[in-house]
Amino acid sequence: MSDSTRLRRPLAALCTLSALLLSACSKEAPKAEDVRPVRAIVLAQGDAGASAEFSGEVRPRIESRLGFRVAGKIVERKVDIGATVRKGDVLMQLDPQDLKLAASQAQASLRAAETNRDLANSDYKRYQELRDKNFVSQSVLDSKRAALRAAQAEADAARAGFRGQSNQAGYSNLVADIDGVVTGIDAEVGQVVTAGTPVVRVARTDEMEVVIGIPEDRVDDIRKVDSVTVRLWANPGEAIAGKVREVSPVADAATRTYTVKVAIPPRADVRLGMTAAVQIASRSGAGGLRAPLTALHHQKGVTSVWIVEKDVVKLVPVQIAGQAGNDVLLGAGVQPGQTVVTAGVNLLRNGQKVRILTADVARRGDTEAAAAGAGGGAQK
Repeated sequence: MSDSTRLRRPLAALCTLSALLLSACSKEAPKAEDVRPVRAIVLAQGDAGASAEFSGEVRPRIESRLGFRVAGKIVERKVDIGATVRKGDVLMQLDPQDLKLAASQAQASLRAAETNRDLANSDYKRYQELRDKNFVSQSVLDSKRAALRAAQAEADAARAGFRGQSNQAGYSNLVADIDGVVTGIDAEVGQVVTAGTPVVRVARTDEMEVVIGIPEDRVDDIRKVDSVTVRLWANPGEAIAGKVREVSPVADAATRTYTVKVAIPPRADVRLGMTAAVQIASRSGAGGLRAPLTALHHQKGVTSVWIVEKDVVKLVPVQIAGQAGNDVLLGAGVQPGQTVVTAGVNLLRNGQKVRILTADVARRGDTEAAAAGAGGGAQK
C-alpha cells in the first residue's frame, strides 16, 4: 500500500466525523413552553353599594351679618372675634350726637304742633258758643272745625315723627339678635358706615354642619345615602352620625363641584372651622361578584372574563349586574372563589398557560386559607 493511500483514509474518516458533528449542531432546539405572567384576583360576593369620603369644614348653620339701621361714625367696638355673646348684648356703638339732635328737633316740632292744635281747639269751642247764640254763621263754625282737624293731624304726624326719631337714636347701639359667637369683624372704630352695611358676624353654636364639595358623578349617590359618618381631624377615632341637609342644585363656578351640607348634633368638642372627613355610603340593592373593570374582555359584543384553572386560562362570558365604585358586579357565568385575570386580558388565548404574579398568589393563598378555616369551623 502506498503512502498516499495511507494518508487518504484518515482524511476521509475525519471529514465524515466533521459532517456528522455539523449535522448534529444544525438540529433545532426544542421551544420552551409559552407561560405568560398575569395578575388575578379571587372573586368574592359584593353589592352595588358605593362608599366615598370627602373632606370638609365645620360651619354654623345660621350666621347673621349684623349692621346698623342708621348711618354714622363708629366710636366704640365692644367685642372681638371669638367672643361669646348673648341676645341683647351691645356689639358696637355709633356717635349718637346727630341722632340726639334730630330727636330734639322732632320733639320741638311735636310741641309746636300740639300748641297749634290746642289753639285751634279753643277757637272752635269759642265759635261754637257764638253759634249757639246765633252770633256767627254755620260756615264760620265749619271753618273752625276744619282748622281744628288739620291741627290735630299735624300734631299726630309730629308725634309719629318724634317716636321714629327716638327709635333712630336708639339704633346707635348695635345689639346681638341671637346667642352665639363672633366670627368676623368687618368695620373698625372711626369708620363711617351707611345703614345696613354688615359690620359684625355672629354665628349660632347650637346648630352646626359640615360643608363638602362633591363631583357631579356622585350627586345621585348623595340623594340616596344610607348613612353619613363624620370624623374630625382632631379626633379621627370617634365617629359622629350626620344627616345630609342640603344638596346644591348648581355646581360651584370655580371648583365645578356641588356643595353638600351635612348636619351634625351639637357637641362640646366640635368647634367652628374644624377640618372633618365625611364618609357617605349608599346601596342600590343589586348584588354580584366584584371585579375590577380591567378584568372585562369585550369581543363581538360579548363581555367575558378569563378564568384561571390549573394555571390555564379559559374565556367565560359573563353578565354585568351593576357597578360598585370603580368595580363591576358580575352576575351569571362565574362562581365565588374562581380566579379571574385582571391585567393583560387582550393578550391571552384559550388554553394558554399562565403564571400568577407572586403578590397575587400570596393574596389568593390567604383567601383560600381563610375560606378553608371558615369551612372547618363550620364543620366543627
